[in-house]
Amino acid sequence: MKLMQAMELIDLQARLSLKAEASRLYLSYLWWALEPILFVIVFYLVFEVLLDFGRENFLLFLICGKVPFLWFSKSVVNASNSIVQNKGLIGQINIPKALFPYVSVQESLYKQWIAFLIMIAVVLAYNHTPTWNWLWLAPLAVVQYGVIVLCSLIGALLVSFMSDFRMLISMGMMFLMFTSGVFWDINSITDPALQQFIIFTNPLAFLIDGYRKILIEGSLYHLNHLALIALFVLSGLITTHLVFRHTNHLIAAKVISG
Repeated sequence: MKLMQAMELIDLQARLSLKAEASRLYLSYLWWALEPILFVIVFYLVFEVLLDFGRENFLLFLICGKVPFLWFSKSVVNASNSIVQNKGLIGQINIPKALFPYVSVQESLYKQWIAFLIMIAVVLAYNHTPTWNWLWLAPLAVVQYGVIVLCSLIGALLVSFMSDFRMLISMGMMFLMFTSGVFWDINSITDPALQQFIIFTNPLAFLIDGYRKILIEGSLYHLNHLALIALFVLSGLITTHLVFRHTNHLIAAKVISG
């Protein structure tokens, strides 16, 4: 299958899946906006109202962390189950198995545009004026998309061979939610060595901090570090695709028999 054909197939299948999902819900496409808003409201009530977190403009701080994290977590969790969920189709035709997590990631990408627009609207509501630095949101989002794709492919591959990885992935998302600076500022860590360790071992922490630097602080993240993450993601994607290519039939056999 050629690259353009694969991209067209992924996009078509993603749009059809979204349309089918929306048709089953009373509020239809409105859930694309309601879901991130409700998530942010719940965590705002817990941390700001009940726990009295006490951070200035906490709602703005929270939404700039929660929206990017939701994009990552929901994409990876859904994509990790995508191959197993399509075992019926896999048993009928020979199709590259990597297409299934790509379709799931593409679905999440369509929904994410609404969430990002809501995040930008909240930033503007707090009187943060757009600057030229906002253009650097584009490479930040592109690199995050790469991280999502890589983690989704690895997750889908692992779940295909052992369904128990579903539980580990869900638990991993909870761990990442509390260690990526969604509710707290990574820059508040007083130990420089620990701060650098978290940033270098958890790309999501760097990406979330990058969104906040641009949208809230009006500054810029470290471009060299973003380039390093991009290089790592690119090498990881090449390796993962090679693994998928050489295990395509093995994945099919395992999914069908499982």
